[in-house]
Amino acid sequence: MLLAIDSGNTNIVFAVFDGTELRGQWRSSTNSERTADEFGVWLMQLMAMQGIERRMVTACVIASVVPAVDFALRTLSTRYFGCEPLVVGAEGVELGIRVLVDSPDQVGADRLVNAVAAHQMFAGPLNVIDFGTATTFDVIDADGNYTGGVIAPGINLSLEALHMAAAKLPRVAVVRPKAVIGKATVPAMRSGIYWGYVGLIEGLVRRIEAEFGAPMTVIATGGLAPLFKAATDVIQHLAPDLTLRGLLEVHLRNPR
Repeated sequence: MLLAIDSGNTNIVFAVFDGTELRGQWRSSTNSERTADEFGVWLMQLMAMQGIERRMVTACVIASVVPAVDFALRTLSTRYFGCEPLVVGAEGVELGIRVLVDSPDQVGADRLVNAVAAHQMFAGPLNVIDFGTATTFDVIDADGNYTGGVIAPGINLSLEALHMAAAKLPRVAVVRPKAVIGKATVPAMRSGIYWGYVGLIEGLVRRIEAEFGAPMTVIATGGLAPLFKAATDVIQHLAPDLTLRGLLEVHLRNPR
């Protein structure tokens, strides 16, 4: 079995694959102070609840955008599962795609993994929108090569900034408002955030396609993707496990 780890700015997702079947996935907040042993004890208990024993895991692949937790995750793999992890971005790790940008080493591992998975799952030029701590738009050409993208503040980050910068504005949840015009502060904030992001998505998708010069298939991933797909027709597909599927594919492309 394969342990796939997606370490993001807000959460770390751990998943176990049996072949191509996703047997289980679990989420932890990203905390650079957690040790490998803390991760290990927590993960062992959750795996056991799914009937997965530690000895069943024989390989590990990691994509991380948080260098401060990398050592703990690598140690988790070697100490608890007895395997040297495959780390996206490390020397010698093949993705099977080209990274056609000015500074390839600066592209987040999660964005490259998403590109690998998206090209496996969908045909043609692609635009992958990932609703995470940042909202990213990643452009993949018809050959599967990563050709660039856009990074915008994530919606929860924007909400927190609004609350922190304006003393009288409360924290609000992200929901689809019934009306665009708010009749009170909270509905007005929810409308601005939600419909403002819909406008951002639609505007950037259209501008990216116009600059790329060809029709593109738009795929959305991340926790808030379903909420926004329901409000716009520019998103054609939802792929909730895109990053995990990409990690599986990278593992398959780098046999050991």
